[in-house]
Amino acid sequence: MDPKTAYARRDDVVFLDVREPDEWQAGHIEGALHIPMGQLNQRIDELDAEREFVAVCRSGNRSGAVTEAMKRAGYEVENLDGGMQAWSRDGLPFVADGGGDPRVA
Repeated sequence: MDPKTAYARRDDVVFLDVREPDEWQAGHIEGALHIPMGQLNQRIDELDAEREFVAVCRSGNRSGAVTEAMKRAGYEVENLDGGMQAWSRDGLPFVADGGGDPRVA
């Protein structure tokens, strides 16, 4: 799903950010759920199977792998095309922990 479409659907989807904590702290989509890719198997119970997800990482590679695994497990999920790099490039809003200027790490 391209970033502008994902942003337009932000009230209907859950953004699942699978990046590492330092990447998340630097800048993330406000309201996103943060579960690093390496923890997803242990934390899968935190995901509401009734919701639609958009998986997010820096460039779309890690979230692409997560998207495929989640689809095989029965979740409705799309990959954020181009990840946070594309989100930022499209000028869409995101926040940093601590209220500083967000950046894509």
